[in-house]
Amino acid sequence: MAFLRPSFVEEASAFIRGDGMSLRPPAMSDYDQWAYVRRVSRDHLVPFEPQWATDELSRAAFRERVRLYQRNRRDGLGYAFFIFRDSDRHLIGAITFSNVRRGITQAASLGYWIGEPYVRQGNMQRALAAVLPFAFEDLRLHRLEAACLPHNVASQRVLEANGFVREGLARRYLRINGQWQDHVLFGLIEEDWHA
Repeated sequence: MAFLRPSFVEEASAFIRGDGMSLRPPAMSDYDQWAYVRRVSRDHLVPFEPQWATDELSRAAFRERVRLYQRNRRDGLGYAFFIFRDSDRHLIGAITFSNVRRGITQAASLGYWIGEPYVRQGNMQRALAAVLPFAFEDLRLHRLEAACLPHNVASQRVLEANGFVREGLARRYLRINGQWQDHVLFGLIEEDWHA
């Protein structure tokens, strides 16, 4: 099914322009900004993410993360983007398309995070709107899937504002901060996005 994977994805999507922001694949040169925004946002992020490792913010851990992002992009399995604010070029968050499935599925899982200083300003809503053309036009996906904790109303609003539809509840779906937690499932299909 290789014919379903565009060969031009790397060139066509390295940089994405959004409303007041730009998105691009992570690089080692981003370490200082990444470590800073994750450190100052730790209390905000920990309740919504897998349990942080003891070396979570180390340069070595970041290097492994970047290598994984690069390998996934090269193999067509995932695509990570860091979000930079145009006004000061600060790294404010990230969006990932992971678990890219081809063949009869043509789908991927969506994940994202935003630093605490940048929440409730519409940043993630605008960043997600900017990368959706990449998912449906460059990657030629048919479906994006996302999941959020039931009490994460802000994340649900970001998804709904970008056309995602609530599809159900997955019990004990993901292990978040060391605990298996229920998640509300959302989906966006290509036809709905184009409409």
